[in-house]
Amino acid sequence: MPASPRVTRERWIAAGLEALVDGGPSAVRVETLAARLGVTKGGFYGYFANRDALLDGMLAEWERRSTDDAIAVAEKEGRSVRETMKLAGSLTFSDALLPIDLAVRAWARHDHGVAERLRRVDNIRIEFLRAMFRTYITDESEIEARSTLAFATAIGQHFMAADHGAYTKDEAVDLAAALVLRPSAPA
Repeated sequence: MPASPRVTRERWIAAGLEALVDGGPSAVRVETLAARLGVTKGGFYGYFANRDALLDGMLAEWERRSTDDAIAVAEKEGRSVRETMKLAGSLTFSDALLPIDLAVRAWARHDHGVAERLRRVDNIRIEFLRAMFRTYITDESEIEARSTLAFATAIGQHFMAADHGAYTKDEAVDLAAALVLRPSAPA
């Protein structure tokens, strides 16, 4: 019998994240992931002590990609403060990361540890917004209001089922972003 192909730690985590998106945390099972990867579950234990270690690795991967990585790319590639904020948002809630983010949010409703981790990630994200707004707004209450509105729009748009009149949902969200990101009106 030929040897099973070696599956990397990263691939176990990716398979775990796929399972999380597809069926929630209860769908993240070592046996199921091994079958999905076409290997035996023995290789899993070379990387993880148990399922909880895999779940922690999955959350760490999601956190790194949706905070540190997204912010670093946005700060490097953004040409203006507003563009940097928009780019960070589009990277954080990209087609690859949005399903994971939504699955983690659903999981956090039933798991205190995951809720704490989500709070930490959201705090990093909103503090990034505050820092960006501080570059062109001095009023702290306006900074907090704009940061909250920008973040609530980024998250909430995925749960909205409302019609937007003559606008598509994407157009309405773009209008909201333009309003929140615009320069302050003179006093």
